[in-house]
Amino acid sequence: MNSQILVYVKNHYKVMIFRKINPTEIYENLLNLKQITFEVTDACNLKCNYCGYGDMYFGYDKRESKYMPFHQVRLLFDYLFVIWEKDRPASEIPMTYISFYGGEPLLNMNLIMAVVQYLDQRHINRNFVFSMTTNAVLLDRYMDYLVAHDFHLLISLDGDKAAQSYRSDIFGRNSFDKVYKNVKILQNLYPAFFMNNVNFNSVLHNRNSVEGIMTFMKKEFNKRPSISELNTSGIKPDKLEEFEKTFRNKMESLMLSGNCEKISEELFLSDPRTHELLLFLFQYSGNYFKDYNSLFIDEENFTVTPTGTCTPFGKRMFVTVNGKILQCEKIDHAFALGKISEEGVLLDLNSVTEKYNYYLEKMEVQCKSCKRKKSCIQCLYFIPGIAKKEKPVCPGYMGDAAFKYYAASCMDYLKNHPHLYAKIMNEVIME
Repeated sequence: MNSQILVYVKNHYKVMIFRKINPTEIYENLLNLKQITFEVTDACNLKCNYCGYGDMYFGYDKRESKYMPFHQVRLLFDYLFVIWEKDRPASEIPMTYISFYGGEPLLNMNLIMAVVQYLDQRHINRNFVFSMTTNAVLLDRYMDYLVAHDFHLLISLDGDKAAQSYRSDIFGRNSFDKVYKNVKILQNLYPAFFMNNVNFNSVLHNRNSVEGIMTFMKKEFNKRPSISELNTSGIKPDKLEEFEKTFRNKMESLMLSGNCEKISEELFLSDPRTHELLLFLFQYSGNYFKDYNSLFIDEENFTVTPTGTCTPFGKRMFVTVNGKILQCEKIDHAFALGKISEEGVLLDLNSVTEKYNYYLEKMEVQCKSCKRKKSCIQCLYFIPGIAKKEKPVCPGYMGDAAFKYYAASCMDYLKNHPHLYAKIMNEVIME
């Protein structure tokens, strides 16, 4: 196995023919859209110190406590229904996640209920699954409805009371007691729903740790949370010192744990090293096939899009409270690809294609010489200066020496954890 992987790594640079995207591809993404996320409000009942929409960051529209109106949502669905009813999707009955985001989405529950009712009344050959990211402060008011409509919940909780101290209300009070109480009520009243539909996201910072988060979540809720680092993009220059004080590296926190290996096993792909190994194995083992065509066509004849960026709407669509249409909720609002106006949806697929390909062209020379281009994870929207006239420099670029170190690190980790090979190949599905 190891020698086979080494052969693929050695020859990886030959397998790369770059291509641009086209409007037809974007249309196909809309036809098979997997997720629509609505920023139903930019208002929030908490004021978290490290919030991506807070004082520490830029790159988003001004927060003005707006609430998304239902007609804005309906205009988007009317636009998509035409596509969904006109052409045949890849799946006989596609599934689309309808996700609600904020701010705090439960503040605009009237809109959420209107969207659910609207989609329930439409007769269209598509399954809808509802999901929400919430701080759970208002969970006690609406949990019966959320359970009745089989919502999937991602609850933001950083651990115990000390770990939750950055998630304070507008008066500076720790939100832990209220959130913990509400989550426990949900767990006790609806145990099956809680087990199947509830997950947690914990932000890592200087007042908690990977081990502390994992221990608390397992003990209190028997859950394995998603653990996220603070966003390292879009930091205001005058807030850099505060950011550096608050930020904690996930890998470093894990290594400081007294039970590092045990926690790593529990984290699985959430362990940065295992996730890196996943990407490495899927690209260089020779035992992963993207689709049926991969079984019959020489890999060298495949064309790929440079960078690790998703094609527009290939994974999801994000709609801001101001009606801007973006690829996802993580990127700067300046990269909007369209807008929902009073007249309808303004989404020119030719214009979207030109914008996207313009960014790709800026990176093409660097991508061609990058030794990690086959397993690139760099989103071009996070490359500094990508929208400016000058040539940007990709922070994820790897030359020969850097790639050899990267490959050796993955191989060493695999050598020390050989069971991960079978586990990744047998249990993980890449999308």
